[in-house]
Amino acid sequence: MNAKKRLEIFRRLSAAIPEPTTELVHHSTFELLIAVILSAQATDKGVNLATARLFPVANTPAAILALGVEGLERYIKTIGLYRSKARNVVATCQRLLELHDGQVPDTREALEKLPGVGRKTANVILNTAFGKPTIAVDTHLFRLGNRTGLAPGKTPLEVEKKLMKTVPAEYLRDAHHLLILHGRYVCIARKPKCEICVIADLCEYKAKSLPLHEAGL
Repeated sequence: MNAKKRLEIFRRLSAAIPEPTTELVHHSTFELLIAVILSAQATDKGVNLATARLFPVANTPAAILALGVEGLERYIKTIGLYRSKARNVVATCQRLLELHDGQVPDTREALEKLPGVGRKTANVILNTAFGKPTIAVDTHLFRLGNRTGLAPGKTPLEVEKKLMKTVPAEYLRDAHHLLILHGRYVCIARKPKCEICVIADLCEYKAKSLPLHEAGL
């Protein structure tokens, strides 16, 4: 895929999604961190339901630490893998208080040392909370990178590195959310909605269905 086509893809996605941002409900960087940790192998909707119960009661490292693992589990038990997530969240709160004065750090190195925080979660925090040009490759971005031809790769890291290298500079900060939202609502896994896709004529997905106007319908 050439640079001209990439630029047009992101221009159209940006026009179609004028306010690209996370759908995880949060009111602080700490709340975002906890929500992202909880979102692994879970939907944003499911996480939002759980944090709507949790955050009014405990939305600081000290408050969650006071709940303890069992106390936290009661609020997040509707989320998959909630027991291991509860342990990680409590351990992360402990580390934030011990090493960062209760604040969420703004470097990848420090973030990835927190329990339950890997590269993808760190990228989300760096991008969404601190405005850094990072791209977190989840299932949606991995699918889009390969399906559209934007960044073919066999691993999430390979797709991430290709996107970081090839996304036009002016769209790099928003690319993460533009692609996630496009993948979540249009370029879905089983039956992509090519007929309403704003980049269908630019996409290199061979099995795509034509937009209605191109199909003569």
